[in-house]
Amino acid sequence: MGSLLQGFTKSLAMTFLSEIGDKTFFAAAILAMRYPRRLVLAGCLSALIVMTILSATLGWAAPNLISRKWTHHITTFLFFGFGLWSLWDGFKEGGGSEELAEVEAELDSDLKKSSDQSKKDSSKIEDEQKKQKRPFLTAFFSPIFLKAFSINFFGEWGDKSQLATIGLAADENPLGVVLGGIVAQTLCTTAAVLGGKSLASQISERIVALSGGMLFIIFGIQSFLTPIDA
Repeated sequence: MGSLLQGFTKSLAMTFLSEIGDKTFFAAAILAMRYPRRLVLAGCLSALIVMTILSATLGWAAPNLISRKWTHHITTFLFFGFGLWSLWDGFKEGGGSEELAEVEAELDSDLKKSSDQSKKDSSKIEDEQKKQKRPFLTAFFSPIFLKAFSINFFGEWGDKSQLATIGLAADENPLGVVLGGIVAQTLCTTAAVLGGKSLASQISERIVALSGGMLFIIFGIQSFLTPIDA
């Protein structure tokens, strides 16, 4: 099990390079252009922090379910696998504009559906009735907060950054992994919300993917060379 500082450093670098130019980064940037920034930032960050803690907890529990030898080998395999995956994405992608446009189109479609549903509801029932039938969660949280939270939470579920966090927490100090992940998520999401679409459109997805791929490969080599008892 690595030190807290080592887990923090690895998690910070890995998460930052994985999230910059990711779909959730673009989604936060676009949402911030349409809704109050503080609500978007709160929703996005809450989702990513919850996902980071959940992933690290799964990684921490893994050695208790299977031997540390196997978790170490699986983590090494994940690093090499995600490194090659990111490098492949970097070589085949021309830039982040296509993904930005894809995310924007998805949000536009979702916004249209929500707008149509809202108009339909308003024509059928009175304002007081709508308030009474409002979903339980929206009575305590803003719909904008919930929208930002759900988009980011489900956007991260099953993503390679989530799986890599699980693997990293199984091999490094879980607290360091959580802290590094949260700091990286905060930096990326804040930049997306404050910079908006103009910043997102200037990010080269190819460079980010290649940099992330190289980092994963380096972590894989380090994990491969590290004794299991360390």
